[in-house]
Amino acid sequence: MATLTPDLDFAPWHASNRRGLAGLKKKNGGKFPTHAKKAAPAPAATKAPRMYPADDVAKPLAVNTVRKPTKLRATITPGTVLILLAGRFKGKRCICLGQLPSGLLLVTGPFKLNGVPVRRVSQAYVIATCTKVSLPNVDITMFTDSYFKAAESKRAKKGEKDFFDEPKEKKALPAEYVANQKSLDAAIMPALSADLKGYLSTRFTLRDGDRPHLMKF
Repeated sequence: MATLTPDLDFAPWHASNRRGLAGLKKKNGGKFPTHAKKAAPAPAATKAPRMYPADDVAKPLAVNTVRKPTKLRATITPGTVLILLAGRFKGKRCICLGQLPSGLLLVTGPFKLNGVPVRRVSQAYVIATCTKVSLPNVDITMFTDSYFKAAESKRAKKGEKDFFDEPKEKKALPAEYVANQKSLDAAIMPALSADLKGYLSTRFTLRDGDRPHLMKF
């Protein structure tokens, strides 16, 4: 039976010639070009668990904070006379010896004048005065942050009986700390004038009508 369009040929080989597949096969040595198969991925070192807990398990978050050194106020320099605002020695004056790596200030009374030992204080709890003391021969290399940390000891749990026991005696300060304080006082005292000794010995107080925000320290 003759077709309605005898000039058209639908043979498969004729269609491939129109697409150029025969020429592509002939160009590559009688074979169609193929892509190389990708290498299989290596097996995972750890497999995921087949069972998961029914309840959500808290996962600790990674801490990416970077501790930056505490910026010291411009009014506080080694030798500046400070006024303590909190703690056992609040109201007393002391001398700033420097800043420790932790950001705390290293201060002392000296102890021989007003009873303030060498200690660490936050700059948020001091008032810097305009009085300066020259400290050329004072060595503070021994006073580090670890110097002030007491040895950690596990405390036993207190029961009802322990509340009625007599208070324990206060532990004596090691001789090393006493010797270091005496040597520090001996280096600072020659640099203090008679007026400055009296100034450091007196406690800072406010009277009725005083306006601390208008005072120039």
